[in-house]
Amino acid sequence: MNLLYSNDKQGQYPESWYAASTPSLPPFSALKGDARADVCIVGAGYTGLSAALHLAERGLSVILLEAHRVGFGASGRNGGQLGSGQRVEQDDLERMMGNDDARHLWLLAEDAKKLVRGLIEKHAIDCHYKPGVMHACLHSSEVAHEHKYVEHLNTKYGYDDIRALSHGDAQSICPSPAYKGGSIDMGAGHLHPLAYAIGLARAAASAGATIHENSAVHHIKPGVKSTDKHVIQTEKGRVTADHIVLACNGYLGGLHRKTAARVMPINNFIAATEPLGDDVTRVLAQDVAVADSKFVINYFRLSHDNRLLFGGGESYGYKFPADIAATVRKPMAQIFPHLRDVKIDYAWGGTLGITMKRLPYLARLGPNILTASGYSGHGVGTATHAGLLIAQTITGQSSGFDTMARLPTPAFPGGSAMRTPLLALAMTWFALRDRIGI
Repeated sequence: MNLLYSNDKQGQYPESWYAASTPSLPPFSALKGDARADVCIVGAGYTGLSAALHLAERGLSVILLEAHRVGFGASGRNGGQLGSGQRVEQDDLERMMGNDDARHLWLLAEDAKKLVRGLIEKHAIDCHYKPGVMHACLHSSEVAHEHKYVEHLNTKYGYDDIRALSHGDAQSICPSPAYKGGSIDMGAGHLHPLAYAIGLARAAASAGATIHENSAVHHIKPGVKSTDKHVIQTEKGRVTADHIVLACNGYLGGLHRKTAARVMPINNFIAATEPLGDDVTRVLAQDVAVADSKFVINYFRLSHDNRLLFGGGESYGYKFPADIAATVRKPMAQIFPHLRDVKIDYAWGGTLGITMKRLPYLARLGPNILTASGYSGHGVGTATHAGLLIAQTITGQSSGFDTMARLPTPAFPGGSAMRTPLLALAMTWFALRDRIGI
């Protein structure tokens, strides 16, 4: 079963609030016949679109191949949160990588946020960007940890955009009975993810990149030496290129086994309520996004038309649940009991890529073959920035890419046959921990 077609119709965006609330670009033609490029990119999510834009701006010829539509995958379906740092906290990175690399990773993450905001401004992308992400804790012990981490960022990294929230402070922003405190990061933000992806596609095409939609890649013949050409094959055409970029994330399939062993697809789900009207302040009194401390995380924010966009629940098979709205309603009602019967107008699922340590996988797969994926729910900034790092590497400046490539990304145990049941077993345990509060 191919995840590209397991839950979605060919060449169509899912029936999400995102797709309903932003105009799509006219379809790009499918690849037909033979084509030649300096760089062929596979996958038109944030990574591929950013790489295409930055490579085209540097004067390289670029062909970008997408199996469906630009922003079709996680880039057009996610929670829209532009977070600070990496997916793993800085003190953990210090223990894992050492102080120097941890600081470099922090600076790269700051560059990622700046890059996203700069692209939105430069290319006039109407994606409703707003500052502010709250981290909400469900248990008092987590609040103490969060406050200590805020102090660590304030003192060691000089990051003053984040501050600790007491229980009362947290309630003044998000009046959910579930939350005991946390932090608010005004250097982070949130946006309309599909509108952002479409804006990147428009910018990449304007810069000279050639985009082909409905052009699934089914075979790659890599060159052996750095002087060899690569051949990328679709159903109706092929591209010969000097460089390949694999930017497929959770939809990689069987294109590269080493990457597939380290980046596992999982499904996540979001619901959009009806507009909340006067009830909106009982959900969020401030227009910020929220991510909470559950291992199977809840994340939410308000839309620009005052709906609650709530993400929660995961699955580890290929198929989405039959009733996505019911899947999301359960955790949503735990956080906001007064919304247990609210009307849900849209509910959708998407597939993202995670790694064992929840750190992105950037790698050189062979002569002139690069990949970036496995953002583990932290992709709005990291994936966009990875596209820039790839462009810099191809044009001779690889410091940032090489630092990210040093992140530990071990293969999942058990290979492709066992990774899904083993992860499902582990996630069942963590979901139990969430419920009993340990």
